[in-house]
Amino acid sequence: MSTERDRLKGRIAALLAKTVQNGCTEGEALSAAAKVAELLDRHALSLTDVEIRESVCNSVAFASRHRKRVPLDACIGAIAAFCDCRVWREKTADGGVSHVFFGLPEDAAAARDLAETVDDAVRAELGRYKTSRDYARFDTRDRHTVNASFVLGMVNGIAGKLDALKAARDARHRGTGRDIAVVKTSAVDEAFAKLGLVMVEGQGGPRRLVAEGAYDAGSAAGQALKVG
Repeated sequence: MSTERDRLKGRIAALLAKTVQNGCTEGEALSAAAKVAELLDRHALSLTDVEIRESVCNSVAFASRHRKRVPLDACIGAIAAFCDCRVWREKTADGGVSHVFFGLPEDAAAARDLAETVDDAVRAELGRYKTSRDYARFDTRDRHTVNASFVLGMVNGIAGKLDALKAARDARHRGTGRDIAVVKTSAVDEAFAKLGLVMVEGQGGPRRLVAEGAYDAGSAAGQALKVG
C-alpha cells in the first residue's frame, strides 16, 4: 500500500511541475491541475478516515510573482474548494496581498499551483484580447475599465468550471458510499481551529462599473479553457 501511495505522490509531483513557466500552455497547465485533483482524491481514498484526521495540515501562500496584480478574488474560493482547502487573504511584508491555502499537504500545494496557473492564463488571454478588433473599438479612456471587466469575466468563468468539476467529483464519491470530501473538510476544519486565528470578513466594496462586451469576452475565454 505504501508503494502505491508513493507512486501517486510521484505522479502528483510530476503534474504539479506542468506549469506555464516550464513550457506548458495555459490549457495544458489547467488540465494537469484537474488531473492532480483526481489523483489527490485517489490518494485520500487510499487512507483511512483516522489517517486523514491525523495528517498534519499545511498553509501555503500564493502571491503573484508579477508586479501588477491580477484580481483573482472572484475565483480564489473556487480554487480552494476544488482542492479541499480553506483560504484567507493576508498582507505581505512589502504591502502586497497573498492568499493562504490551508489543507492536507498535497492539497494545499495543488491549490497554490492552480492559483498560479489561473493567474498566468488570465494574463495571457488578456494580452490576446488587447490585440483584438473588439478591444480596439473601446475608447482609450475606458481601457482600465475594459481590462478589469475582461479579467472579472474570465475569473468568474473559470470559477464556474471549477465549481462544476468539484460538484461532479463529490457526487461520484458519494456514490461509492464514502464522502471523502466531508472527511477531508472535517480534518482541515479541526486543524484550522487549532491555529487560533481570528478571521475578519472583508468589507464589500462599491459596485463595479463593467464594460459589458469586455466582460462577456473574458467569460468566454474562461469557459473556453479546457479544465479536466
